[in-house]
Amino acid sequence: MLTSTRMVRAPAQSLSLEEFLQRPETKPASEYLDGSIIQKPMPKGKHSSIQGELTSFINAALRPRQLARAFPELRCTFGGRSLVPDIAVLTWERIPRDADGTVANLVNIAPDWTIEILSPDQRQSRVTQKILACLAGGTQLGWLIDPDDLTILTYAPQQAPQFFDQFDASLPVPAFATELQIQLQDLRDCLFN
Repeated sequence: MLTSTRMVRAPAQSLSLEEFLQRPETKPASEYLDGSIIQKPMPKGKHSSIQGELTSFINAALRPRQLARAFPELRCTFGGRSLVPDIAVLTWERIPRDADGTVANLVNIAPDWTIEILSPDQRQSRVTQKILACLAGGTQLGWLIDPDDLTILTYAPQQAPQFFDQFDASLPVPAFATELQIQLQDLRDCLFN
């Protein structure tokens, strides 16, 4: 059965996406990627610190102006996949809504910006695969944050990944978030404050 110490993949032919979506949610969340079911590892301290602070930081800058909204652990189902990015950012006009204007429970689109925070029990190649799947689904930018060595790899469609390890480096953001100024130092500060 699935464990919290390492990701376990189910055989590729075990379930269709539709069958996967009918199953009860797991904690931590399970994802459906390229025919495999993968349970995310339980977040640890560094991961949770960065996830919470970065979500709040993005929302403080973008949500009041109705440019975008950051959602932690939001299930996004698109292109035959069902992924749960650590942070999914959707532009304001793409946030699915119910008839009364509230945020809908089902999100059947790729996020505009996907942010993944590497956990000690995750393989970087598997998380990169998720980011690339999002880019193929229309995501504008993907970040892969390694909280242990405080580095970031950024991914954009049809561009080579960029690597950031200098604390004063300005990190790239999607076009809808150009007024958002983030440096690697800001993420480092999440681990101390």
